[in-house]
Amino acid sequence: MSAIIFTEHAANNGKKIIQATLNSEKSLNALTLEMIEILAPKMKEWETDDSVAAIVLDGAGDKAFCAGGDIRNLYMGMTGDGEAGFCEKFFTEEYQLDYAIHCFKKPFICWGNGIVMGGGLGLMSGANYRVVTESSRIAMPEVSIGLYPDVGGTWFLNRMPGRVGLFLGLTASALNAADARYVGLGDRFVKHEKKALMIELLRGCQWGENLEGLHHGVNTVLRQLEQESIEDLPESQVIAHFDQINSLMDHYELKDIVATILELETDDRWLQKAQAAVKGGSPAAMAMIFQQLKRGRHLSLKEVFISEWDLSVNCTRAGEFAEGVRALLIDKCGNPDWRFKSLEEVDQNWVDQLFVAASKDQANPLADM
Repeated sequence: MSAIIFTEHAANNGKKIIQATLNSEKSLNALTLEMIEILAPKMKEWETDDSVAAIVLDGAGDKAFCAGGDIRNLYMGMTGDGEAGFCEKFFTEEYQLDYAIHCFKKPFICWGNGIVMGGGLGLMSGANYRVVTESSRIAMPEVSIGLYPDVGGTWFLNRMPGRVGLFLGLTASALNAADARYVGLGDRFVKHEKKALMIELLRGCQWGENLEGLHHGVNTVLRQLEQESIEDLPESQVIAHFDQINSLMDHYELKDIVATILELETDDRWLQKAQAAVKGGSPAAMAMIFQQLKRGRHLSLKEVFISEWDLSVNCTRAGEFAEGVRALLIDKCGNPDWRFKSLEEVDQNWVDQLFVAASKDQANPLADM
Protein backbone atom coordinates (compact mmCIF):
# COMPACT_ATOMS: atom_id res chain seq x y z
CA MET A 1 0.00 0.00 0.00
CA SER A 2 1.42 3.34 -1.04
CA ALA A 3 1.92 5.82 1.80
CA ILE A 4 0.67 8.60 -0.47
CA ILE A 5 -1.76 8.21 -3.36
CA PHE A 6 -1.25 10.62 -6.26
CA THR A 7 -4.15 11.28 -8.62
CA GLU A 8 -3.87 13.46 -11.72
CA HIS A 9 -7.09 15.20 -12.78
CA ALA A 10 -7.06 16.47 -16.37
CA ALA A 11 -8.17 20.10 -16.61
CA ASN A 12 -8.76 22.75 -19.25
CA ASN A 13 -6.02 24.48 -21.23
CA GLY A 14 -3.79 21.42 -21.05
CA LYS A 15 -3.46 21.76 -17.29
CA LYS A 16 -3.87 19.16 -14.54
CA ILE A 17 -4.78 19.15 -10.86
CA ILE A 18 -2.61 16.95 -8.65
CA GLN A 19 -4.33 15.34 -5.67
CA ALA A 20 -1.95 13.94 -3.06
CA THR A 21 -3.65 11.83 -0.37
CA LEU A 22 -1.95 10.78 2.86
CA ASN A 23 -2.90 7.11 2.87
CA SER A 24 -2.93 5.75 6.39
CA GLU A 25 -6.53 5.96 7.51
CA LYS A 26 -6.02 3.54 10.42
CA SER A 27 -3.41 5.83 12.02
CA LEU A 28 -5.47 8.94 11.19
CA ASN A 29 -2.89 9.62 8.47
CA ALA A 30 -0.03 10.15 10.93
CA LEU A 31 2.89 11.71 9.07
CA THR A 32 5.71 9.21 8.59
CA LEU A 33 9.23 9.68 7.29
CA GLU A 34 8.23 7.63 4.25
CA MET A 35 5.41 10.10 3.48
CA ILE A 36 7.79 13.03 3.84
CA GLU A 37 10.39 11.46 1.56
CA ILE A 38 7.76 10.74 -1.09
CA LEU A 39 6.18 14.19 -0.98
CA ALA A 40 9.27 16.40 -0.73
CA PRO A 41 10.74 15.75 -4.22
CA LYS A 42 7.28 16.10 -5.75
CA MET A 43 7.15 19.71 -4.57
CA LYS A 44 10.07 20.62 -6.85
CA GLU A 45 8.56 18.71 -9.77
CA TRP A 46 5.20 20.45 -9.46
CA GLU A 47 6.78 23.87 -9.15
CA THR A 48 8.60 23.51 -12.48
CA ASP A 49 5.97 21.54 -14.42
CA ASP A 50 4.00 24.07 -16.48
CA SER A 51 1.11 21.63 -16.86
CA VAL A 52 0.43 21.56 -13.10
CA ALA A 53 -2.15 24.20 -12.21
CA ALA A 54 -2.80 23.37 -8.55
CA ILE A 55 -2.12 20.86 -5.78
CA VAL A 56 -4.72 19.39 -3.42
CA LEU A 57 -3.29 17.73 -0.30
CA ASP A 58 -5.78 15.68 1.72
CA GLY A 59 -6.02 12.61 3.94
CA ALA A 60 -7.65 9.22 3.45
CA GLY A 61 -11.05 8.73 5.09
CA ASP A 62 -13.34 11.23 6.72
CA LYS A 63 -11.91 11.36 10.26
CA ALA A 64 -8.63 13.19 9.82
CA PHE A 65 -6.38 15.08 7.49
CA CYS A 66 -3.36 14.21 9.65
CA ALA A 67 -3.39 13.60 13.40
CA GLY A 68 0.32 14.33 13.91
CA GLY A 69 3.81 13.02 13.36
CA ASP A 70 5.12 9.46 13.61
CA ILE A 71 5.38 9.50 17.38
CA ARG A 72 5.99 5.77 17.80
CA ASN A 73 9.12 5.73 15.65
CA LEU A 74 10.32 8.93 17.30
CA TYR A 75 9.85 7.22 20.67
CA MET A 76 11.91 4.24 19.51
CA GLY A 77 14.59 6.65 18.36
CA MET A 78 14.59 8.38 21.73
CA THR A 79 14.82 5.15 23.70
CA GLY A 80 17.55 3.58 21.57
CA ASP A 81 15.30 0.87 20.13
CA GLY A 82 15.08 2.43 16.67
CA GLU A 83 17.38 3.50 13.88
CA ALA A 84 20.34 5.60 15.03
CA GLY A 85 19.85 9.25 14.14
CA PHE A 86 16.16 8.74 13.24
CA CYS A 87 14.91 11.70 15.29
CA GLU A 88 17.40 14.12 13.77
CA LYS A 89 16.60 12.86 10.26
CA PHE A 90 12.84 13.03 10.82
CA PHE A 91 12.85 16.61 12.06
CA THR A 92 15.26 17.70 9.32
CA GLU A 93 13.16 16.35 6.49
CA GLU A 94 9.83 17.27 8.08
CA TYR A 95 10.81 20.90 8.58
CA GLN A 96 12.32 21.12 5.10
CA LEU A 97 9.01 19.94 3.67
CA ASP A 98 7.00 22.35 5.83
CA TYR A 99 9.21 25.23 4.70
CA ALA A 100 8.86 24.19 1.05
CA ILE A 101 5.06 24.31 1.39
CA HIS A 102 5.28 27.81 2.89
CA CYS A 103 7.41 28.91 -0.08
CA PHE A 104 5.43 27.10 -2.82
CA LYS A 105 4.32 29.66 -5.41
CA LYS A 106 1.55 27.76 -7.23
CA PRO A 107 -1.88 27.20 -5.65
CA PHE A 108 -1.48 24.63 -2.87
CA ILE A 109 -4.80 23.60 -1.31
CA CYS A 110 -4.79 21.73 1.99
CA TRP A 111 -8.11 20.03 2.75
CA GLY A 112 -8.06 20.26 6.55
CA ASN A 113 -11.03 18.04 7.33
CA GLY A 114 -11.38 16.29 10.68
CA ILE A 115 -8.40 16.04 13.02
CA VAL A 116 -5.41 18.24 12.20
CA MET A 117 -2.75 18.10 14.89
CA GLY A 118 1.00 18.47 15.29
CA GLY A 119 2.76 17.42 12.12
CA GLY A 120 -0.52 17.70 10.23
CA LEU A 121 -0.73 21.37 11.13
CA GLY A 122 2.85 21.76 9.93
CA LEU A 123 1.72 20.63 6.48
CA MET A 124 -1.45 22.71 6.55
CA SER A 125 -0.22 26.00 8.00
CA GLY A 126 2.08 26.81 5.08
CA ALA A 127 -0.44 26.11 2.31
CA ASN A 128 -1.71 29.18 0.50
CA TYR A 129 -5.30 27.80 0.52
CA ARG A 130 -6.18 26.15 3.81
CA VAL A 131 -9.69 24.73 3.66
CA VAL A 132 -11.49 23.93 6.91
CA THR A 133 -14.74 21.99 7.18
CA GLU A 134 -17.58 21.47 9.63
CA SER A 135 -15.61 18.69 11.37
CA SER A 136 -12.17 20.33 11.47
CA ARG A 137 -10.53 19.94 14.86
CA ILE A 138 -7.15 21.64 14.95
CA ALA A 139 -4.76 21.56 17.91
CA MET A 140 -1.17 21.54 19.04
CA PRO A 141 -1.38 19.23 22.10
CA GLU A 142 2.37 18.92 22.74
CA VAL A 143 2.22 20.24 26.32
CA SER A 144 0.55 16.92 27.18
CA ILE A 145 3.56 14.90 25.96
CA GLY A 146 6.40 17.05 27.23
CA LEU A 147 7.11 18.79 23.94
CA TYR A 148 6.22 22.20 22.44
CA PRO A 149 4.26 23.34 19.34
CA ASP A 150 6.86 22.82 16.62
CA VAL A 151 6.48 22.56 12.79
CA GLY A 152 6.47 26.35 12.61
CA GLY A 153 4.40 26.92 15.75
CA THR A 154 6.82 29.65 16.80
CA TRP A 155 5.76 31.49 13.62
CA PHE A 156 2.00 31.01 13.52
CA LEU A 157 1.25 31.14 17.25
CA ASN A 158 3.08 34.46 17.54
CA ARG A 159 0.96 35.91 14.72
CA MET A 160 -2.44 35.15 16.22
CA PRO A 161 -4.70 37.91 17.58
CA GLY A 162 -4.02 39.14 21.09
CA ARG A 163 -2.51 36.51 23.37
CA VAL A 164 -4.37 33.61 21.78
CA GLY A 165 -1.18 31.87 20.54
CA LEU A 166 0.28 31.53 24.02
CA PHE A 167 -3.06 30.33 25.38
CA LEU A 168 -3.34 27.62 22.71
CA GLY A 169 0.24 26.49 23.28
CA LEU A 170 -0.19 26.16 27.04
CA THR A 171 -3.68 24.64 27.02
CA ALA A 172 -3.69 22.45 23.86
CA SER A 173 -7.18 23.83 23.18
CA ALA A 174 -8.82 22.59 19.98
CA LEU A 175 -9.95 24.96 17.25
CA ASN A 176 -12.96 24.53 14.99
CA ALA A 177 -13.29 25.93 11.47
CA ALA A 178 -14.42 29.39 12.59
CA ASP A 179 -11.58 29.56 15.12
CA ALA A 180 -9.06 28.58 12.43
CA ARG A 181 -10.27 31.36 10.13
CA TYR A 182 -10.06 33.88 12.96
CA VAL A 183 -6.54 33.01 14.17
CA GLY A 184 -5.06 32.74 10.67
CA LEU A 185 -4.88 28.96 10.19
CA GLY A 186 -7.82 28.63 7.81
CA ASP A 187 -8.63 30.54 4.63
CA ARG A 188 -11.91 29.07 3.41
CA PHE A 189 -14.76 27.16 5.03
CA VAL A 190 -16.21 24.48 2.74
CA LYS A 191 -18.44 21.57 3.70
CA HIS A 192 -16.62 18.25 3.45
CA GLU A 193 -19.22 16.81 1.10
CA LYS A 194 -18.14 19.36 -1.51
CA LYS A 195 -14.58 18.08 -1.93
CA ALA A 196 -15.36 16.13 -5.11
CA LEU A 197 -17.22 19.16 -6.46
CA MET A 198 -14.16 21.30 -5.77
CA ILE A 199 -12.04 18.98 -7.92
CA GLU A 200 -14.59 19.12 -10.73
CA LEU A 201 -14.80 22.90 -10.62
CA LEU A 202 -11.00 23.18 -10.65
CA ARG A 203 -10.88 20.93 -13.68
CA GLY A 204 -13.33 23.21 -15.46
CA CYS A 205 -11.41 26.44 -14.83
CA GLN A 206 -10.10 28.41 -17.79
CA TRP A 207 -6.54 28.42 -16.56
CA GLY A 208 -4.22 31.30 -17.34
CA GLU A 209 -0.56 30.83 -18.13
CA ASN A 210 0.89 32.81 -15.22
CA LEU A 211 0.74 32.47 -11.44
CA GLU A 212 -1.86 35.21 -11.14
CA GLY A 213 -4.14 33.30 -13.49
CA LEU A 214 -3.71 30.06 -11.54
CA HIS A 215 -4.49 31.73 -8.23
CA HIS A 216 -7.45 33.59 -9.69
CA GLY A 217 -8.98 30.28 -10.79
CA VAL A 218 -8.51 28.57 -7.43
CA ASN A 219 -9.73 31.52 -5.41
CA THR A 220 -12.85 31.82 -7.58
CA VAL A 221 -13.74 28.16 -7.02
CA LEU A 222 -13.13 28.24 -3.25
CA ARG A 223 -15.02 31.50 -2.84
CA GLN A 224 -18.05 29.99 -4.57
CA LEU A 225 -17.93 26.85 -2.44
CA GLU A 226 -17.53 28.86 0.74
CA GLN A 227 -20.56 30.98 -0.10
CA GLU A 228 -22.55 27.77 -0.54
CA SER A 229 -21.30 26.39 2.81
CA ILE A 230 -21.10 29.39 5.10
CA GLU A 231 -24.46 28.82 6.83
CA ASP A 232 -22.96 25.71 8.45
CA LEU A 233 -19.93 27.50 9.90
CA PRO A 234 -19.80 26.70 13.65
CA GLU A 235 -19.55 29.36 16.33
CA SER A 236 -16.00 30.42 17.11
CA GLN A 237 -14.99 29.50 20.65
CA VAL A 238 -11.92 31.74 20.43
CA ILE A 239 -13.99 34.80 19.50
CA ALA A 240 -16.51 33.98 22.24
CA HIS A 241 -13.71 33.71 24.81
CA PHE A 242 -11.32 36.30 23.34
CA ASP A 243 -11.47 38.85 26.16
CA GLN A 244 -11.21 36.15 28.78
CA ILE A 245 -8.23 34.53 27.03
CA ASN A 246 -6.40 37.86 26.99
CA SER A 247 -7.22 38.42 30.65
CA LEU A 248 -5.95 34.96 31.62
CA MET A 249 -2.69 35.55 29.73
CA ASP A 250 -2.21 39.09 31.04
CA HIS A 251 0.68 38.39 33.41
CA TYR A 252 4.41 38.90 33.01
CA GLU A 253 5.43 35.63 34.65
CA LEU A 254 4.36 32.16 33.55
CA LYS A 255 3.59 31.02 37.09
CA ASP A 256 0.95 33.71 37.41
CA ILE A 257 -0.61 32.80 34.05
CA VAL A 258 -0.85 29.14 35.02
CA ALA A 259 -2.19 29.94 38.48
CA THR A 260 -4.88 32.16 36.98
CA ILE A 261 -5.99 29.38 34.62
CA LEU A 262 -6.11 26.78 37.38
CA GLU A 263 -7.97 29.09 39.78
CA LEU A 264 -10.69 29.86 37.27
CA GLU A 265 -14.12 28.71 38.43
CA THR A 266 -16.27 27.95 35.41
CA ASP A 267 -18.92 25.62 34.01
CA ASP A 268 -17.68 26.33 30.49
CA ARG A 269 -16.58 22.99 28.98
CA TRP A 270 -14.12 24.60 26.57
CA LEU A 271 -12.33 26.35 29.41
CA GLN A 272 -12.56 23.26 31.63
CA LYS A 273 -10.69 21.28 28.98
CA ALA A 274 -8.04 23.99 28.90
CA GLN A 275 -7.70 23.77 32.68
CA ALA A 276 -7.38 19.99 32.54
CA ALA A 277 -4.60 20.20 29.95
CA VAL A 278 -2.67 22.67 32.10
CA LYS A 279 -3.21 20.60 35.24
CA GLY A 280 -1.94 17.39 33.60
CA GLY A 281 0.63 18.90 31.26
CA SER A 282 4.38 18.93 31.68
CA PRO A 283 5.58 21.92 33.75
CA ALA A 284 8.86 21.77 31.84
CA ALA A 285 6.97 21.93 28.53
CA MET A 286 5.01 24.98 29.73
CA ALA A 287 8.26 26.75 30.60
CA MET A 288 9.65 25.72 27.22
CA ILE A 289 6.61 27.03 25.34
CA PHE A 290 6.70 30.33 27.22
CA GLN A 291 10.35 30.79 26.25
CA GLN A 292 9.77 29.54 22.67
CA LEU A 293 7.26 32.26 21.87
CA LYS A 294 9.22 34.98 23.65
CA ARG A 295 12.53 34.11 21.96
CA GLY A 296 10.97 33.57 18.55
CA ARG A 297 8.78 36.66 18.32
CA HIS A 298 10.98 38.45 15.75
CA LEU A 299 12.51 35.50 13.90
CA SER A 300 12.09 35.02 10.16
CA LEU A 301 10.33 31.88 8.95
CA LYS A 302 13.64 30.23 8.10
CA GLU A 303 15.10 31.19 11.49
CA VAL A 304 12.02 29.69 13.15
CA PHE A 305 12.59 26.27 11.58
CA ILE A 306 16.32 26.39 12.34
CA SER A 307 15.63 27.20 16.00
CA GLU A 308 12.89 24.57 16.24
CA TRP A 309 15.23 21.89 14.86
CA ASP A 310 17.67 22.56 17.70
CA LEU A 311 14.89 22.61 20.28
CA SER A 312 13.22 19.45 18.97
CA VAL A 313 16.43 17.44 18.79
CA ASN A 314 17.40 18.57 22.29
CA CYS A 315 13.95 17.51 23.50
CA THR A 316 14.50 13.99 22.14
CA ARG A 317 17.61 13.76 24.33
CA ALA A 318 16.28 15.39 27.50
CA GLY A 319 13.82 12.66 28.55
CA GLU A 320 10.63 14.66 29.17
CA PHE A 321 9.28 14.11 25.64
CA ALA A 322 9.98 10.36 25.80
CA GLU A 323 8.23 10.09 29.17
CA GLY A 324 5.16 11.92 27.91
CA VAL A 325 4.89 9.69 24.84
CA ARG A 326 5.36 6.57 26.95
CA ALA A 327 2.61 7.48 29.39
CA LEU A 328 0.03 8.77 26.95
CA LEU A 329 0.64 6.82 23.74
CA ILE A 330 2.78 3.71 24.42
CA ASP A 331 1.83 2.32 27.83
CA LYS A 332 -1.31 4.51 27.89
CA CYS A 333 -1.27 4.68 31.68
CA GLY A 334 -2.05 8.38 31.53
CA ASN A 335 0.26 9.12 34.44
CA PRO A 336 3.58 10.56 33.20
CA ASP A 337 6.37 10.96 35.73
CA TRP A 338 7.35 14.51 34.82
CA ARG A 339 10.89 15.63 35.62
CA PHE A 340 9.57 18.66 37.49
CA LYS A 341 6.32 18.20 39.42
CA SER A 342 5.36 21.87 39.39
CA LEU A 343 6.37 25.12 37.71
CA GLU A 344 8.06 26.22 40.93
CA GLU A 345 10.40 23.22 40.66
CA VAL A 346 11.39 23.82 37.02
CA ASP A 347 15.12 24.51 36.67
CA GLN A 348 15.38 27.46 34.27
CA ASN A 349 18.97 26.52 33.42
CA TRP A 350 17.71 23.11 32.28
CA VAL A 351 15.13 24.82 30.07
CA ASP A 352 17.69 27.27 28.66
CA GLN A 353 19.96 24.39 27.61
CA LEU A 354 17.20 23.11 25.33
CA PHE A 355 17.58 26.25 23.20
CA VAL A 356 21.30 25.86 22.45
CA ALA A 357 22.63 24.37 19.20
CA ALA A 358 21.87 20.63 19.15
CA SER A 359 24.70 19.83 16.74
CA LYS A 360 28.05 20.84 18.21
CA ASP A 361 30.34 19.64 15.41
CA GLN A 362 28.50 20.86 12.31
CA ALA A 363 26.13 23.50 11.05
CA ASN A 364 22.40 23.21 11.57
CA PRO A 365 21.10 21.02 8.69
CA LEU A 366 18.49 23.65 7.82
CA ALA A 367 21.00 26.50 7.53
CA ASP A 368 21.18 26.24 3.73
CA MET A 369 17.43 25.70 3.27
